[in-house]
Amino acid sequence: MSRKGDCWDNAVAESFFHTLKMQLLYHHKFACKRDTEQALFNYIEVYSNRRRRHSTKDYKSPALYEMEWESLRNAA
Repeated sequence: MSRKGDCWDNAVAESFFHTLKMQLLYHHKFACKRDTEQALFNYIEVYSNRRRRHSTKDYKSPALYEMEWESLRNAA
């Protein structure tokens, strides 16, 4: 661990939360906690993990990348 508040310590998480805020939270007013939780679940599980392509994963979704990695690992 380095200094308190050093964003480089956890750059991946910082990047994810920045994207989440910019694409979802700052553009919606939620009526209740349940609506907020449902929107977060849909963004993370449905969009980010299943559809959104990531440059660090050869422009594949995390779910597809992990599935391909598992199949290669099991084949070896």
